[in-house]
Amino acid sequence: MVKVFTAQNSIEANIVKGMLEANDIPAYVEGEYLQGAIGELAAIDFAFVSVNEVHESKALNIINEYETGSYSISV
Repeated sequence: MVKVFTAQNSIEANIVKGMLEANDIPAYVEGEYLQGAIGELAAIDFAFVSVNEVHESKALNIINEYETGSYSISV
């Protein structure tokens, strides 16, 4: 497993996971439940998305499109 995206929060991590899965890339959100254990600290940067090594390049391309605002779903 390779960490391909660090999210602001668990919602963003699950959005990215959904985008990857929509493109036939199995993805996993990790660390999202750590946010509940941090008390008064800011609940950011704890959730991240991982994929299998064979899907890393394609996943990074999709994430780059997401981050630059050029991602679109083709139907």
